[in-house]
Amino acid sequence: MSTNHKLIIGSSVNMPEIPDESVHLVVTSPPYFNAPFDYKGLYSSYQNYLEMLKQVAREAYRVLANGRIFVLNIDDMLVDGEKFPIVADATRIFLDAGFRYRDRIIWKKPEGYLRISRRSGVLLQNPYPMYFYPDNLLESIIIFQKGRFDYKSVPQDVREASKINIKEFQENKWYMTLWEMVNVLPNSPLEKDIAAFPEELPYRCIQLFSYVGETVLDPFCGSGTTMKVARQLGRNSIGIEINEALIPIITTKVGFGNQHGLFNGEDTFECLIRQEEK
Repeated sequence: MSTNHKLIIGSSVNMPEIPDESVHLVVTSPPYFNAPFDYKGLYSSYQNYLEMLKQVAREAYRVLANGRIFVLNIDDMLVDGEKFPIVADATRIFLDAGFRYRDRIIWKKPEGYLRISRRSGVLLQNPYPMYFYPDNLLESIIIFQKGRFDYKSVPQDVREASKINIKEFQENKWYMTLWEMVNVLPNSPLEKDIAAFPEELPYRCIQLFSYVGETVLDPFCGSGTTMKVARQLGRNSIGIEINEALIPIITTKVGFGNQHGLFNGEDTFECLIRQEEK
């Protein structure tokens, strides 16, 4: 089965290229709010950031088919000493947009990923109450659903082609609300200066919440991780990204650069650059 992949360069607050209820799964991770390692100073205020999420949530609700899932990888953010309750605020935003709250999974990064930082190390210099600030080893994966899914709507042959590997499901403990996954290492060739999530995250979500031949959307495409994994798993994909400079990276990662041999040669890739946003 051949698959189709479309990269849209522009903002995801509007998705005019995507028809109503034509997407079967969304897997994404928005930019960290004004993080120095991601999009520092991109948003004029925290309210501006939340307004962006509201618009994306509304558009995602429109393009998602009924019963389908939006997977949001997000977490609270510490900026200039102030902690922002992004998980709580984003959850409220998606509920207000019409989604149902289905589940929350915690992504635990390897313990060796962190060392005592300037933040947590304050206690070493001042070993007294009120000086404690923990370093974060966790991120949230919030799962929202649009309405109810009709399980009888999927043909039996598609169900069988999309069957989940039960051994992998059990051995890697997908059944838990705690997923231990290795984060993308700093300065990986296709992830430099990009706060990307590991391939394991969309790999699990795409298998758990979509069927072969369906369409997966990532409205904050980044380096194209979701699109790459969707293609590997026999799904179509749409990625939306504001940074035009990432086109070569996304093209290479999704396998339409010099890596055609890794995928089905009949798959197609299209890149659309919105003229009004150039």
